[in-house]
Amino acid sequence: MKFSMKVLGMLTAAMFLTSGLAIAGPEKDPLKPRVPAKERAKAKKNKSPYGKKSKDASPEIIAEGKALFEGKGTCVNCHGKLGDGNGPAGKVLNPGPRNFTNCKFHKKRKEGELMWVIKNGSPGTGMVPLIPATISEEDGWKVIAYERSFCEKYKK
Repeated sequence: MKFSMKVLGMLTAAMFLTSGLAIAGPEKDPLKPRVPAKERAKAKKNKSPYGKKSKDASPEIIAEGKALFEGKGTCVNCHGKLGDGNGPAGKVLNPGPRNFTNCKFHKKRKEGELMWVIKNGSPGTGMVPLIPATISEEDGWKVIAYERSFCEKYKK
């Protein structure tokens, strides 16, 4: 069954509103890892085919990542168009969605950790698994390249 991105976003928000997780608030600890400790070392070894920093990815890959972030990846619903964690569905989540404009976050988290979260969701948060139900692993790497581009300092 196929859902439109708008319907998927509304369903996600409704799920959290009725599950007791809906206590709006910004991300409290942006540097806290969201990959379980027993999975973290393995996740950190997973490397993006597009490089660690957004400047390593071509403008075309970043543009494709943006289209996925704002489209079928549904990331924009929670993380917002600016990547700051202020999307419409994200406003009801506790903890709030990652703020990808936080340069300290990008310096601390490895791309493999970000991929682990896209694949598995994030325990204790509203982040649900997106691979393979919503996007492919290749698409996930493109989204990560785009997410990395939100931090101008990180691009240098």
